[in-house]
Amino acid sequence: MAGVEFCFGCWPGGPVTPPPCLRCGSRTGYYTSGLCNRCHKDGDPGVDSCRECQAWGATRHHNWRCRACVTWCQNYPAVRPCSVCLQPRHVGNWGREVCRLCYKQASMLRHPDERLDLTGANRHGQQLFIADTFQDSRTNRRPPDTATVAEPLSEFAVTGDHEQLVLFGMRRDLAAHGRSGLHLRADPARAAALDRLAHEMAAELGWTARLLEGTCYGLRIVLGIQDRPNAPINASDVTLLRDIDLPIWPVMKVLAAAGDLIEDRTPALDRWFTQQIGDLPDAMATELTIWYEVMKHGSPTPPRRRPRAEITIRLHLQWALPMMRVWAAAGHDSLREITREQVLDALPPSGNARSTAGQGLKSICRLLKGRNVLFTDPTARVKTGHHATTQPLPVNVEVLRAAMMSDDLARAALVALVAFHGLRAGQLQRLQLTDVRDGQLHVEGRIIILAEPVRERLRAYLDMRQHLWPDTANPHLFLTKHTGRRTEQCSKRWIWLTIGPDLSIAAIREDRILDEAHATGGDVRRLADLFGLSIQASTRYTATVDHRGLTGPTAGRHSATG
Repeated sequence: MAGVEFCFGCWPGGPVTPPPCLRCGSRTGYYTSGLCNRCHKDGDPGVDSCRECQAWGATRHHNWRCRACVTWCQNYPAVRPCSVCLQPRHVGNWGREVCRLCYKQASMLRHPDERLDLTGANRHGQQLFIADTFQDSRTNRRPPDTATVAEPLSEFAVTGDHEQLVLFGMRRDLAAHGRSGLHLRADPARAAALDRLAHEMAAELGWTARLLEGTCYGLRIVLGIQDRPNAPINASDVTLLRDIDLPIWPVMKVLAAAGDLIEDRTPALDRWFTQQIGDLPDAMATELTIWYEVMKHGSPTPPRRRPRAEITIRLHLQWALPMMRVWAAAGHDSLREITREQVLDALPPSGNARSTAGQGLKSICRLLKGRNVLFTDPTARVKTGHHATTQPLPVNVEVLRAAMMSDDLARAALVALVAFHGLRAGQLQRLQLTDVRDGQLHVEGRIIILAEPVRERLRAYLDMRQHLWPDTANPHLFLTKHTGRRTEQCSKRWIWLTIGPDLSIAAIREDRILDEAHATGGDVRRLADLFGLSIQASTRYTATVDHRGLTGPTAGRHSATG
């Protein structure tokens, strides 16, 4: 109570018996301020039986009446003893003054060809119901007398630990249905819990009021379209919100934080692989699927194998597919039919085309031979050569200078970091605000002294970052309009698009390393320390020191001294 420091349970010398509720006089369930849990506006009394029809599930929001009884009481305000059960209730005039429960029992047992027998239907007892399991009269206009008849809202009801599964799953068309009414079907308790979690995440991540409103609305719609109310939410159901212009990623983030999200979407790599092998014979497609699963997930059983990167899987399959399509067109259904002579005939004669095709085919055949899918490896002892190395070349200085002087502060900062310090795209992605401090850049265990032009551009970008996302919780240095309200790093695609089509990170980095190699006279150790290169990778640049076309006035323009 106001001005009292102790609750009645912790009262010194107590516990003390709470006073009766000031509103209803109840001596149990005391909440605060003289009111019990049922009467206080912030209390949570749960559910109880309806005051009129005794149906279980009524809440205090309708004065402890179910929705049907609310309509009944509005239509029949008179309170008199029921002529059948003799209880004082709101009674309707049906030839006899009868309450809703007695009328509902009689209408449930009435035969279509018989008259309503109020006394006979209630002679041996009454069937109680679950509250609010009838069709809402606001969405389906019915006369008041038929709206009060209980009808099940859903056949997928959860009872205890048992759950009624869905027989036929169907995709919802939210675009055709629209937003109206779907959020009203959500479970109130579950929706309230997710709303609280969404508000907490919004305060932590700096979401706008509009984004938070759309997230809460989307959460209720996703809950409302579920066939199984208490089951976790599938990610594929959340993606349907795109059809009605509601945000998807914050809804998934809230559900994932609550432990209610099941990722059932097909990964992009799986879809791509299925499309690539769609025109191959079934046996050959099955063999490639075995190779794909081992490459993607690895194998803990001998011959053991670690999972490979997505780019490795894509390249190996793309290099080998042209030959497989040729064999399939020639009538071969399986890789078991392929011989060494056919491999030699299908391989390109020379160059990188031969080495890449051979590498992709060897990757597939060696793995399948190890898994006993193929009896022999047709690529064994087949020489395909090595990939030809490219010569590192300098970039156009004017284009590089224009990019560093760009009005786009993010582009200028990105290009400066690559041009002066040779960072890779992955390192730019993972950079965090704490990695730039005291004029130094901390990258993967290396400490790099920032050049003055880089400091100026980073300072200007950080001012813009603070202006655009003052409340963001994202710790990464570079933010986009999407990651500004999240905690994920930016994508490599955003970095490539920001730098522009005239320059590439690889070209700028090669130019920087090449310039350092010429400025230091081919010091391999210096290149390894400055750019995190191996000795073998460093020699690729030092080998160009005596090349006539790569020396001249451009050397030393990006030296470590700035």
